Amino acid sequence: MRRLLPTPICLILLILACTACTGKVHQFPPDDTSVRLDSTHLPIVWIEVDADSISRTTRVPARMTIIHNGEGHLNYADTASHPGQHIDYRGPIALRYRGNSTYHASDKKPYSIRTLKAPLNRSGKKRKVSLLGMGKDNNWALLAPYADKSMMRDLLTYTLARPWMEYVPQGRYCEVIIDGVYYGIYILMEVVSTGKQRLALDKPGQSGDALTGGYLMEVDCDDEPTYTSRYHPTGSDGRPIADRRILFQFKSPDYDDLSPRQQRYITGRIDQMEQALASEGYRDPQQGYRQHIDVLSFVDYQLMTELCHNVDGYRLSGKFYKRRDSEDPRFKMALWDTDLAYGNARHSEGWRTDTWVYQGNDMLRRGGEVYLVPFWWQRLNSDPYYTATLKARWAQYRQSNMSDERIMATIDSLARVLTSHGAMDRNSQAWPRWGRQVWPNHYVATDYADEVAHLKQWITQRLAWIDAQLR
Repeated sequence: MRRLLPTPICLILLILACTACTGKVHQFPPDDTSVRLDSTHLPIVWIEVDADSISRTTRVPARMTIIHNGEGHLNYADTASHPGQHIDYRGPIALRYRGNSTYHASDKKPYSIRTLKAPLNRSGKKRKVSLLGMGKDNNWALLAPYADKSMMRDLLTYTLARPWMEYVPQGRYCEVIIDGVYYGIYILMEVVSTGKQRLALDKPGQSGDALTGGYLMEVDCDDEPTYTSRYHPTGSDGRPIADRRILFQFKSPDYDDLSPRQQRYITGRIDQMEQALASEGYRDPQQGYRQHIDVLSFVDYQLMTELCHNVDGYRLSGKFYKRRDSEDPRFKMALWDTDLAYGNARHSEGWRTDTWVYQGNDMLRRGGEVYLVPFWWQRLNSDPYYTATLKARWAQYRQSNMSDERIMATIDSLARVLTSHGAMDRNSQAWPRWGRQVWPNHYVATDYADEVAHLKQWITQRLAWIDAQLR
């Protein structure tokens, strides 16, 4: 149902009133806070913060309004002069900053959003809603492309992977205004989480088949409660790197929501998978690792991680999940977080086009990295069955939506969305970065067209290198 903004002039007055008190919430304002948004082809997201500041650890109450008049139609910030616009969402949210490296290394901060039935300072109960045509849920992210000057690396990866993987998150570009201050282009994203419109995993029970699924885990760091692998990462010689560990986080259910029995069950299944991979008979079709993982899911995850040369893809934000045994007893993988990929990473030789990321532990360790690639990936790539599957799948990719021509067309399509009706110009005024060195070995683009051209050149070289390796 279409809902109209009641009393449009009230919204303008509210925004103007909030502008007068922006100092209370804007710990990380844009470089230029004078940018004004009149009209845009992108959805407009207004956030009004009902707190003195926004926290990274604790959610604060806020309100969000999204105007979206449909694909190809303009959206207007002046609702008094343009009444009758379509309100995609209007209601309370719980808001906090999100991210690790994307939070600490970027001036432009990402946000975590929970849509609510009532304000957080009242009942604060979650409310599942559809935002901008994406499936109903209550868990959303506003990603803030900053180090990624193309602003398309995440959505490019997900667009290319969507035909091949069981679940790939969706996202929509939008322009964001927080308490009257223009914050630029963001990506309103689904979060990789469980739910009917996301990863459709049944909640685990306490016994029988119900105990066996579903669980969403993540290879990551130790900023949340973790389970430590019984195996170490390995170097290029296949030997364990004894001073490094592999850590797993509990994503859904959260650690605090898991019963002791559920914890023992899912960590035991991880142990069994790793034991099978580490065993001498790991290549055996019945007794080896194939009974524990969906090979094609792992192949797809590896190919996407390697295509974009995501140096964090295996060792951080490495999401994997398990359904109930009656549906599928094997672990599968899900993609997330590729904004520092495609030659955009400042560490671990992420700018290169001629190396395999899964083989990078020696270099990662020399560079002082604490979190390394799990031994799984070297082990898998030493199995002829796995590598044959990898090569065959890559050939399918290249004959389909990942031919050179179709990848370049996808990039052009995303660039048109970002540059339409001055959106990229406004973002660049709020966050001026062209011609600035972000970090060593980082390409310094003179403008947006130059950045897109560089991305295309990097991908062309990467595709050619992978083609040569997987013949």
